[in-house]
Amino acid sequence: MNKKWWKEAVVYQVYPRSFKDSNGDGVGDLPGVIEKLDYIKSLGVDVIWLCPVYDSPNDDNGYDIRDYYDIMADFGTMADFDQLLEGIHQRGMKLLMDLVVNHCSDEHKWFQESRKSKDNPYRDYFIWKPGKNGGPPNNWQSFFSGNAWEYDEATDEYYLHLFTKKQPDLNWENPKVREEVHKLMKYWLDKGVDGFRMDVISVISKRNFEDSPYKDFNKTIDNVYANGPRVQEFLQEMNREVLSKYDVMTVGEGPGINLESGLQYVSSSAEALNMIFHFGHMFMDHGPGGRFDPKPIDFLEFKKVFRLWDEYLKEEGWGSVFLGNHDFQRIVSRFGDDGAYWKESAKLLSLLLFSMRGTVYVYQGDEIGMTNVAFDTIEEYDDVEIKNAYKEWKAEGKDLDQFLKNVHINGRDNARTPLQWNDAEQAGFTSGTPWLKVNPNYTAINVASQEGDENSILAFYRRMVAMRKEHPTLVYGDFAPIQEDHPSVFAFWRWDEEAAYLVLLNFSEETQEFGLDDRFDSSKLRIVEANDFDFGEPQSGKVKLKPWQAVLARVRHIEL
Repeated sequence: MNKKWWKEAVVYQVYPRSFKDSNGDGVGDLPGVIEKLDYIKSLGVDVIWLCPVYDSPNDDNGYDIRDYYDIMADFGTMADFDQLLEGIHQRGMKLLMDLVVNHCSDEHKWFQESRKSKDNPYRDYFIWKPGKNGGPPNNWQSFFSGNAWEYDEATDEYYLHLFTKKQPDLNWENPKVREEVHKLMKYWLDKGVDGFRMDVISVISKRNFEDSPYKDFNKTIDNVYANGPRVQEFLQEMNREVLSKYDVMTVGEGPGINLESGLQYVSSSAEALNMIFHFGHMFMDHGPGGRFDPKPIDFLEFKKVFRLWDEYLKEEGWGSVFLGNHDFQRIVSRFGDDGAYWKESAKLLSLLLFSMRGTVYVYQGDEIGMTNVAFDTIEEYDDVEIKNAYKEWKAEGKDLDQFLKNVHINGRDNARTPLQWNDAEQAGFTSGTPWLKVNPNYTAINVASQEGDENSILAFYRRMVAMRKEHPTLVYGDFAPIQEDHPSVFAFWRWDEEAAYLVLLNFSEETQEFGLDDRFDSSKLRIVEANDFDFGEPQSGKVKLKPWQAVLARVRHIEL
């Protein structure tokens, strides 16, 4: 196994708007992150992934960039950023920036020029098309509801925006655009940034602009938007011109990346990216109508996704291990049980994350078991995706009460409520009025109440980070599932020439009897970590797992 620092790293994702507000304006900021660097360091993590802090009109919470070389006023100044970067490096951590270059803001100077005339030098920085039969150029839909084309009266043409209409897609076919991207990457890397998470990088290369034949939007993503004909060429050029000249890490966000295309992004021979976020397990509760058409998670399919990606990447690539981020709901509410077994299931999900092969990513607040929020009205939500979908449902006369229930399940604002620091007013996040309401359960779930409690979710996360660092088998070792068809238990081996581990995870509120083969006896199992150490000796080749029990055991003297 080719060992690298970024393979062994644990990454902590900071969504700055919701992390810590330093000045009482209700918006988290860079000085707030600086204030909490010692807390982040105390988790044991190696890398901070910082969501966009560039200058932005904030139509999509910073993912609509107006100036790639400046900081959004809400977040502070470039001097604040430089101080943050220095503070991170002083503590022996690294900084991963968000690179958002599929699109920019319609307020960016490039687009302001581009829309002036058809012969403007910046016209070809974006994708402009004439209309067709009195309407848009094709039937493409936006990720955020509605048509993906916006008519611009000034030049009587449409521009493409796969996301909001204030996020025009850049035209990567234009070499000048790629040169601009390389230039801005060098600017941040020369500042000392340690790598990039590349937003929706799988859709930068566009196919021909024919209609999508699919009613299921997920199929349109997979077969029309993602993995275009030149995406690998563009990424290899980026690596050759920029990334290869620095010792940095890269991870591409990959909607539409599947087992057929994934290795093209990350194989050592491709010389493109270090790793990708695939979404095999992240869209499985989205029905044909997308996020706001929720369906139950198929647990057998959930387990299968982990196995298939591990098998696929183990020889030539490297994986990312994550269960949540700023674009999905809270992991304990989604994959666990945020009611009676809140603490047990939050720890179980932590044990799953830290015992898989791949680089581990933890989203802020998951280390204390933050949960989904159920606001009473649509007006209390901020997310542009929620707002656009609500308008669409309303225009179509659909059940708006049902829409709100669907938002409670799958809405992105579930993960964006302010971080719960303590039980003081506004959860210690701000002295003012927060940009998004705090989850009412902050008095029970917060950092302060878990600090010093060895039985807390926070303490468990810290132990799991340390465990992974002490046992490199959990980073690099082989993976093999056990009884993959079990309806409630996720069980697997991790092993190499140094050690072997057994992981048992009961994803249910029922006691489960799980069969172990006859190679086992009580002397061969040593519990290394568990969310409940009350684990009986195997009887007749079987173990009993209590509801949401999670066990990591070291195995001795066994032939795998």
